[in-house]
Amino acid sequence: MSRDLTGVFVGSHAIAEGLVTAKQLRQLSWRRVVQGVYADPALPFDHRLRCTGVALLLPRGAAIGGHSAAAWHGAPFAGPRDPVTVVRPPDVEWKGPREVRVHRAELTDHDVARHDGVPVTTAQRTAWDVAVLEPLGTAVAALDAMVRAGAVDEADLAQLLAAGAGRWGVVRVRRAFGLVDPRAESAPESWVRVALVLAGLAPVPQFEVRVAGRFVARTDLAFPAARLAVEYEGEHHFEDTQIVRDDARIRRLEAAGWRVIRLSAADLRDLDAVVARIRAALAR
Repeated sequence: MSRDLTGVFVGSHAIAEGLVTAKQLRQLSWRRVVQGVYADPALPFDHRLRCTGVALLLPRGAAIGGHSAAAWHGAPFAGPRDPVTVVRPPDVEWKGPREVRVHRAELTDHDVARHDGVPVTTAQRTAWDVAVLEPLGTAVAALDAMVRAGAVDEADLAQLLAAGAGRWGVVRVRRAFGLVDPRAESAPESWVRVALVLAGLAPVPQFEVRVAGRFVARTDLAFPAARLAVEYEGEHHFEDTQIVRDDARIRRLEAAGWRVIRLSAADLRDLDAVVARIRAALAR
């Protein structure tokens, strides 16, 4: 009978319904998503699966929000082990399991939509909460992706900011919204761009390098006047023939008289050092 369980389920409910015993739940291969919630191990283990598990525990009136909700709005950057952000109204008391981060704030029915049964804050509400709750670079990366995906646009952000004048967190929101640039094609590009802009530099995202009108390459970030390109090479750089294509693109840039700074995930652990490296290259 235990093999009839599929999808995501609350362990205690499955035991009460006779679908599985406590011993089977411990010994068989169901994946523990959060405390008390399990999933079919065949399901991809990502942040949305974890949110789906948390949704089974939510009290009425609460919703998946912030960085977690952004996964439904074009910014799936939260990892499978990251805490799930939940927004609850002031009159709803709920702490949730330890894998959850609960944010207490006003929340109306208009702020929430259901996606496959999961209550998720709307794109507009998510944009505001991400800007309030997350570090600046993380917030801007999520907002860049949401605008790029069409979940919100820059007019929506301007309207949100105007409507939220005087609201708690508006200073953080104004700062994050002012840094949004949907040309960035990945979270690391956004993180590096934000660090550079805050340092007083002005990189151009997704700049097309041309020589005599002929396309040479498109760069992640560029300083055209200095002919300096900044390229981020994530894990995909080493997949299949991607490394060959990337290396050929770098050679074309260098042949066109451009210098290229190549960054990896390890470099992003110290963005101050990245900024110093780029500033030094610009000074040469």
